[in-house]
Amino acid sequence: MFVKKLLRWVRLAVIIVIAIFVVLNILVVQTAKPYILTTDEADAWADANGGADAILVLGASVSAYGPSPILANRLDEGMELYTLGVSDLLLLSGDNGTAEYNEVQAMKEYTATNGAAIDLTEENIYLDHAGFSTYDSVYRAKNIFKADKIVIVTQRFHLYRALYLANQLGLDAIGVAAPDAEHQAIQNDVREFGARVKSFFLVHTGSVPKIMGEPIPLEYPSSQATPPAEERP
Repeated sequence: MFVKKLLRWVRLAVIIVIAIFVVLNILVVQTAKPYILTTDEADAWADANGGADAILVLGASVSAYGPSPILANRLDEGMELYTLGVSDLLLLSGDNGTAEYNEVQAMKEYTATNGAAIDLTEENIYLDHAGFSTYDSVYRAKNIFKADKIVIVTQRFHLYRALYLANQLGLDAIGVAAPDAEHQAIQNDVREFGARVKSFFLVHTGSVPKIMGEPIPLEYPSSQATPPAEERP
């Protein structure tokens, strides 16, 4: 009898947990959906709002050969928005947790290689090496880089979570979806199912990223740009 009652309570608990996950996922997606725009719509939004403080490109996996295809798509979309004049600045945020793994350096090198034709230089780029998670990247965009208006670039499945966080943290944010990698669709959806719930609790408990530091306000030219040789000490 005791075992049967225990099993009933376990089943009930599982049902409640699944229901919470489903409801929170729906909340995150429906809250963010109106802020996902096309490239042209983002251009019009920027014109109507005096431009964005920065185009925030969120990191993804890299290898010795450079950004993964999914990250290269994000960077290409970010550069396209820059070309349209959505913002004068790109904020590249990713994981640089060890000396051996550096998403941000790979992102910087990719934009250096592919951005010359559109006059994208270090003066237009800020680097956030402590974007260890989506929450960290968005939180730091507001509190370290002092952004108010941003355009977030990542894949659609990821944008829901990123835009929900931005909205809850008080940013005026829209998102533009970069092309996805179709063979990873199921894997990404499964990962996001739990990640959205985690993000919900992070933002509503006032969590602060482990690494913060001094403010680096966004401005053009970038304060992180390498000065010309004649200006170096």
